[in-house]
Amino acid sequence: MNWQALYDAALHSTDAAAGYYNRNAALGTPDGRVNVRIPLAAADVMDVRVWQEEDVLAAVRPYVDYAPELRHVSHTPRFQVQSFIEGDLLDGFSPRESAVPDHVLDDVVALMGQLSAIPQGKVPPLPDDWPGSGSSAAFGRHLAALTERIHADHQADYAEVFAHFGFPADPLTPVSERWASLTPRPFAVLHADLHRKNMIVSGGSTWFLDWELALWGDPVYEVAIHLHKMDYPHEQRAGLLRRWLQALPPEYTAGWRRDTETYLWHERIKSAIVDTVRYSKQVASPGTDPAARDVLISRLAKKVNAARLVWGRVPDVTPARVRSGLRKGPTHPIP
Repeated sequence: MNWQALYDAALHSTDAAAGYYNRNAALGTPDGRVNVRIPLAAADVMDVRVWQEEDVLAAVRPYVDYAPELRHVSHTPRFQVQSFIEGDLLDGFSPRESAVPDHVLDDVVALMGQLSAIPQGKVPPLPDDWPGSGSSAAFGRHLAALTERIHADHQADYAEVFAHFGFPADPLTPVSERWASLTPRPFAVLHADLHRKNMIVSGGSTWFLDWELALWGDPVYEVAIHLHKMDYPHEQRAGLLRRWLQALPPEYTAGWRRDTETYLWHERIKSAIVDTVRYSKQVASPGTDPAARDVLISRLAKKVNAARLVWGRVPDVTPARVRSGLRKGPTHPIP
């Protein structure tokens, strides 16, 4: 296989799709279709990252049934080639707030169980300052430290926007007061980005994509961030939690109810901060059409209101208030 030629074709593909961190191009080869993933050099890092995705895929492959197969890794230039998963993107037929097929709940919980069975000795090396297994409070503080840094880094440019949306001076205070009370639990491999755009349904099974944000950490965080990103209808949220509690060993779920709330609070605050920055750039981009701009503004209003509830404030931010607030930021003019 001429990997360099494949990279060049992916780089110039007009059908490539880009997320926040990678450009993806599905290309045909004599051995079948593959997905070429090219990191976006200018991406703002808004998530904790400890491993390279190719190292994660190599580590989880013997344990996980439905993850892409790693075909090739290049370090210069940086790209990887993965097997292409034929099927339907979950978000395409079941967007946020809608019910998913019941088997998806089973598949998500099965994945979490498989990840919890991976021994620490089989995962890639961790940073020297990474919390040890069972140190749930330290893990939570590690997550929050990045969120605090993102807020501080953007405070000068977005101070008026944050104030317009009703952000407190220290938005992390509600969770900072709760980390010490997290229940110690054994750590596990976490996908940490299980949402509808990272799941492909094929032949009645769910495949899980985009492993670049995988972590070694508290398994309750996995279920909390999954609930945050999926936005299940109430009955399916309860069904997911019921399956999860039955599938994982009790030491992995001890104290889950209050700790899930703590992690959810953090994710709602983080989302309000991060997406204020990300969405302002997308809304102001000349390439964003008016309909997409309206969707982004409505979504941001919902995210800000979710955080306002954590802060004990009335969730009364409207799309019109978001639009006027974004005009106070560095990415104006915003229509």
